Amino acid sequence: MTGEPASGGPATVTVVSAGLLTTVQDLGRPGHAHLGVPRSGALDRPAHLLANRLVGNPAGAAALETTVLGCAVRVDRPVTVAVAGAPCAVRVDGQPAAWGAPVRLPAGARLDLGPATRGVRSYLAFAGGVAAAPVLGSRSTDLLSGLGPAPLSAGDRLALGAPAGPPAGADVLPWAAPPARLVLPLVLGPRDDWFTARALDALARSVYHVSTTSNRIGLRLDGPPLERAAEGELPSEGMVLGAVQVPPSGRPVVFLADHPTTGGYPVIGVVPAAALPAAAQAAPGTPVRFTPVRLR
Repeated sequence: MTGEPASGGPATVTVVSAGLLTTVQDLGRPGHAHLGVPRSGALDRPAHLLANRLVGNPAGAAALETTVLGCAVRVDRPVTVAVAGAPCAVRVDGQPAAWGAPVRLPAGARLDLGPATRGVRSYLAFAGGVAAAPVLGSRSTDLLSGLGPAPLSAGDRLALGAPAGPPAGADVLPWAAPPARLVLPLVLGPRDDWFTARALDALARSVYHVSTTSNRIGLRLDGPPLERAAEGELPSEGMVLGAVQVPPSGRPVVFLADHPTTGGYPVIGVVPAAALPAAAQAAPGTPVRFTPVRLR
């Protein structure tokens, strides 16, 4: 990602400030759990897809995912960009620019994404996408396994691909606001029988809160511990996206895109993938309720 661009080579983006955590993300690398590799990819897929659509990219193009504090970059050539996901102030060379719309940057321009005003993660797409080297078919940064590009630092240079098409405007943007309260559907099992009836009742009635220790691996929750009915630990078994694992503390963890593919703590239920983009935008302190259902 670093080094001087060759004359006449691809357009490049230089990271001026990487904020709290900025990573390269696309739609991930599914199908490798048997190798111990999670899917990874953008946590808020709809926001990632929207940002790419606005600059004319295919859905799988790689973009930047920022965390809370935004980032700043400088482009060496004219390029069209778009920002989606968590709302934030967008500035080009210090002047306000549009959020949720294509913005044309001149050569040498500095683009600043400010801190998220709501939510956690913003997505910055460039026409042509970030042309990082793919690993197992994906350019995504995986914080758990260390695959893909390292989290960005000031001074990093990113090559861009060739634009695929003109920016796609939209009269109406299908965007869900970051949640003030997060309600997560939960399909109980496969290890809900490891918990007492009181624990299952508490899971349905209690209000949890998003912990400051949450990250791309899991949404950690503060709240009432869940009482086990079984002692000991399970042999390590497969983990899926959205699994709600309960460690010895008794406080649930909702697994997100960089989750481990195996684990020995019981999984009380699974949050369907469609509900996880909202979880990705739930800031620390956000109240969380579960709505458990049983399919068997």
